Amino acid sequence: MGNKVMATALPDVKLIEPEVFSDEFGFCFESFSADEFADDVSQGFNFVQDRHLRAVHRVLRGLHYQVQRPQGRLIRVIRGEVFDVAVDVRLNSPNFGKWSGEYLSADNQRQIWMPPGFAHGFVVLSDVAECVWKTTEYWFPELERCILWSDPDIGIEWPIEFGPILGTKDAAGRRLYEAENIA
Repeated sequence: MGNKVMATALPDVKLIEPEVFSDEFGFCFESFSADEFADDVSQGFNFVQDRHLRAVHRVLRGLHYQVQRPQGRLIRVIRGEVFDVAVDVRLNSPNFGKWSGEYLSADNQRQIWMPPGFAHGFVVLSDVAECVWKTTEYWFPELERCILWSDPDIGIEWPIEFGPILGTKDAAGRRLYEAENIA
């Protein structure tokens, strides 16, 4: 694989740095190859859906996950910059409640792979950010849950010195130990 796969603070979550070919006219890189991805990263998960999100500076989304039919996600930023976070919500995991965060941007072209069983969130650090991601399961709004982004039991160190903008769902997130988790 031309991509470099790196460890994060959570063993199952991977940071992927693509091999970029550039010249004076622009750049090109392979953001996904089923064969190489299955061998090096995802351990056989297949993607069923692509999603695209646009948000403005200070917006914080998450921490979202599905209690049944959990989603694995391959996430990248195609415009702007975010700080992207994964939290292990698998009750039987030795890393339950632990988090990992990485900067993803259009400039660094990095991606994050988080397998099913992780809550996902991010905060927009640039004026505008656009994120795209592939999922291993369809989105079911009735199965989605939200953990409070500022839960002190998780202790995420968000790299922000401002009050984030939260949607209704994100402001009403539950603390990890009160939330419905994945067995």
